[in-house]
Amino acid sequence: MADAYYKPEHLPNFGSIGEGNPALAQKFFDYYQSVFEEGTLSKREKALIALAVAHTVQCPYCIEAYSKSALQEGSDLEEMTEAVHVATAIRGGASLIHGLQMLDHVNQVSI
Repeated sequence: MADAYYKPEHLPNFGSIGEGNPALAQKFFDYYQSVFEEGTLSKREKALIALAVAHTVQCPYCIEAYSKSALQEGSDLEEMTEAVHVATAIRGGASLIHGLQMLDHVNQVSI
């Protein structure tokens, strides 16, 4: 079997990323933990946002982690799917609006 680019065993070992610079890693992990604490947004809402963003940035580790987190925080498949569609709509719209750059270029070259 070919070696996979994304390895499932990497996700639970994320903390070892700090081996190269423990101080910076700790600052990131402290910040990260603070971001996901209950606040104005609930942990459930934050997990859904993270799941949607994970799909937008196409991170398989994040998709796995936040699928699990969203379920643990009480979301269901329908909510999670809707969150992914929201991210898809934003990503698609962002791609389409960049089409205006193409249109400007075509119009300038065609003049």
